[in-house]
Amino acid sequence: MSAEIIAEIGQNHNGDMQMACDLIRAAKDCGADVAKFQLYDARALFAKENNPWFDYNCSTELSRAQIDVLANECAKVDIEFMASVFDTSRVDWLENVGVKRYKIASRSVREYSLIERLLATGKPLLVSLGMWGKKEFPVIKSRAPVEFLYCISKYPTPLNELKLSEVDFKSHSGFSDHSIGISGSLAAISLGARIIEKHFTLDKTLYGPDHAGSMTPEELTALAAYAAEISEAL
Repeated sequence: MSAEIIAEIGQNHNGDMQMACDLIRAAKDCGADVAKFQLYDARALFAKENNPWFDYNCSTELSRAQIDVLANECAKVDIEFMASVFDTSRVDWLENVGVKRYKIASRSVREYSLIERLLATGKPLLVSLGMWGKKEFPVIKSRAPVEFLYCISKYPTPLNELKLSEVDFKSHSGFSDHSIGISGSLAAISLGARIIEKHFTLDKTLYGPDHAGSMTPEELTALAAYAAEISEAL
């Protein structure tokens, strides 16, 4: 079975729901298993001072009604809808649309009230470890599976700083990749990563902080094909 691919749309819809739906359909067409978004109160999550992207961050905040639109679009094209959620109140929004599991972003790995609320759903968790900073995994006592993703919280991450040969992909389920291109993801799959999460865009030249480091439809298509071939070879 080839590695699961999570297309992290995140903020790359630029606040445009038509673009968000186009990204969902492109993710499905190009071989992704999951279309993932970010759900936050922008003014609470992002600093205003020394943040040139603050207005952009606010413009990409998703409303309750927009979550319905995105979840319905994912259901329509048969791709899993997923979101990183950054506060407890918005967990209910995701419960209402019936998400299968939750993603805990690197910056939320010590947000214990949020983690407790997610555990209360009884659903599986994916946890990025980019800001954890310890060799031991966080202790998250859950009735459902908890899977950890290796991650370097540097945007973008130079390939020579990934140090994938030091990662045990028997204990880490996968890799949240912030490097340019798909070489890092391919290397992780060849080393045994079962999940790849990577930002996805329709055009790397679009306005926004994440587009330049995201994979394009062409790169996602190649990643999905190589993942299937590597799985067969292994």
